[in-house]
Amino acid sequence: MSTFNVPTREEVSANNQAIFDNLNKALGFVPNLYATYAHSDTALENYLNFSNAKTSLSAKEKEVVNLAVSQVNECIYCLSAHTAIGKMNGFTDDQILELRAGQASFDSKLDALAKFAKNVTENRGKADQQVVDNLLTAGYTKANLIDTIVLVGDKTISNYIHSTTQVPVDFPVAQPLETTSI
Repeated sequence: MSTFNVPTREEVSANNQAIFDNLNKALGFVPNLYATYAHSDTALENYLNFSNAKTSLSAKEKEVVNLAVSQVNECIYCLSAHTAIGKMNGFTDDQILELRAGQASFDSKLDALAKFAKNVTENRGKADQQVVDNLLTAGYTKANLIDTIVLVGDKTISNYIHSTTQVPVDFPVAQPLETTSI
């Protein structure tokens, strides 16, 4: 089996070195998954541009989607990272577990979003019409729906990269989701 190292600054292209420097300034470190993108001379920059592009979703709504998608795709790296980011966006531990399960009993609008993100991911883009209708009835727009699907794609890319490379998780590891407790 091939193993993937986490490239160091010295092992990546000059362009990626500059991105590593910016990540270090902004975050205090270069997350292992981002460093893994730097095996390619272009993927890290392309991904960060895509991931940081304008969207109609708030930061909190983005975390709802990130958590639900990462759970469906069983990505422990992204679940761990987005658990930490979810907490920074004001979600409690219990709320994060609910969001991972694709629901939000604490907020009806976020519940519709979590259910949509889970459903569209599980069904590989073929969302159930009732779930789509519930999203729109909850107050989301068609623009929000499209931006959510774009975010599902964004998060799936990272989920797949980690699932393939299995680089070490450098965030506090997310606890397993026990669906019986939700």
